[in-house]
Amino acid sequence: MPRWAVHRRLYDWVLSLAHKPHGTAALFVLSFAESSFFPIPPDVLQIALTLERRSRAFYYAAVSAVASVLGGVAGYFIGWLLWSAVDEFFFKYIFSREVFDRVGVMYHDNAFWAIFTAAFTPIPYKVFTIAAGVFHEKVSLVTLVVASAVGRSGRFFLVAMLLWWLGPPVKGFIDRYFNLLSIVFTVLLIASFVLLERFAE
Repeated sequence: MPRWAVHRRLYDWVLSLAHKPHGTAALFVLSFAESSFFPIPPDVLQIALTLERRSRAFYYAAVSAVASVLGGVAGYFIGWLLWSAVDEFFFKYIFSREVFDRVGVMYHDNAFWAIFTAAFTPIPYKVFTIAAGVFHEKVSLVTLVVASAVGRSGRFFLVAMLLWWLGPPVKGFIDRYFNLLSIVFTVLLIASFVLLERFAE
């Protein structure tokens, strides 16, 4: 079966969880798992849950953020303690060796901004959490947690704010443009910090 077909089935299954009694628990588990191996982003379920109960929009965002950061910590320890036993599995099914090596180079340049960018944008966050553990000499657990907390909270609370404010009409907009908007926002944010640093010199 083509990979896109598998992902589509997973996507539909994740959406169906919004109509289950344990939808919030499923959101926690999905957010946790997506930080190290699961391919479907938790935004999908967070959006579906929020559209059913907009009054809990920011609660769902908090669940997504906390679980995702905890999952990032789990990914860190997978990379630090188990990598030699599981690396072939991840390279075969989760991400490529080339992408992994590229992240290692990014960690050499600026680990905090690399993790923050991955946490906020559609860049596969799981690669960065596991690579942080593998390259733990360059990336401390504190750096991972802080950068992940800022990036993941920003991402999930942005979704919550848009849905709480605009409701169902914004769902299609988020589905179509959220990836692009998150990348643009991150570029602008990083650029603003660079300019501030230069003016401070």
